[in-house]
Amino acid sequence: RGSVKDFPGFDASQDAEALYNAMKGFGSDKEAILDLITSRSNKQRVEICQAYKSLYGKDLIADLKYELTGKFERLIVSLMRPPAYSDAKEIKDAIAGIGTDEKCLIEILASRTNQEIHNLVAAYKDAYERDLEADIVGDTSGHFKKMLVVLLQGTREEDDVVSEDLVEQDAKDLLEAGELKWGTDEAQFIYILGRRSKQHLRLVFDEYLKISGKPIERSIRGELSGDFEKLMLAVVKCVRSTAEYFAERLYKAMKGLGTRDNTLIRIMVSRSEIDMLDIREVFRTKYEKSLYNMIKEDTSGEYKKALLKLCGGDDE
Repeated sequence: RGSVKDFPGFDASQDAEALYNAMKGFGSDKEAILDLITSRSNKQRVEICQAYKSLYGKDLIADLKYELTGKFERLIVSLMRPPAYSDAKEIKDAIAGIGTDEKCLIEILASRTNQEIHNLVAAYKDAYERDLEADIVGDTSGHFKKMLVVLLQGTREEDDVVSEDLVEQDAKDLLEAGELKWGTDEAQFIYILGRRSKQHLRLVFDEYLKISGKPIERSIRGELSGDFEKLMLAVVKCVRSTAEYFAERLYKAMKGLGTRDNTLIRIMVSRSEIDMLDIREVFRTKYEKSLYNMIKEDTSGEYKKALLKLCGGDDE
């Protein structure tokens, strides 16, 4: 359900040459660069990087960084990296220096599949020669840290694992760990929300509503706090619908004054080949305007054009 597909009749060397020519001489042909890169799939872009290296003995990403600037450069460079390396770079930036971008950690770790998490851990190791878990542990604390570590294992049960007895038990355990307890047993929340399959958890949430009379989200807001609460809510949202989670993140990134460009870039790049069509559909229904239109009103220049190409169409 992606908006970006493999380009038919793809020729890596030809594309590498076209990019080389677009960057040759004084100034660069940004239009040509963005048209080419946004109409190739990630796999194809990686091949273009390799062809560029063997034709010109230069690093395409380094050349693009040199030629382009600002948000447009960030977007294009992000598109050139394999997804796991893109995630690794985002996380590295989120924990580098003083302060932590918790929202970025939450978004990536709450929404990725087991396989994507394994790929991310390996890419991080390869790119930075560091252990992702150790870096996250060093940069976060408390229950927030514990849940991130659980998610980093990438050991969520697969969707065909559902047992009715366990659904009732889990719902009861969550109720007893939160609403029915003086204080909260966070470990129960971490265990159940971090390990069970999505299919199973959807049933647990239905059962929870039945026995407690309130949605699990409301209990989480009442029982947990801070980044841990935000992380758990993100996990619940992704379990219910990943597309809806991202539609909401995109809307929040653009509404009001100023745009959270890093969030916008990260989501448009990471979902363009996975579920952009679903995200657009949910966005249209939920906010009564198309994602395409909102991007159009909120951004400008080549940056806007590239984002609109990734969006892949208007649903108005």
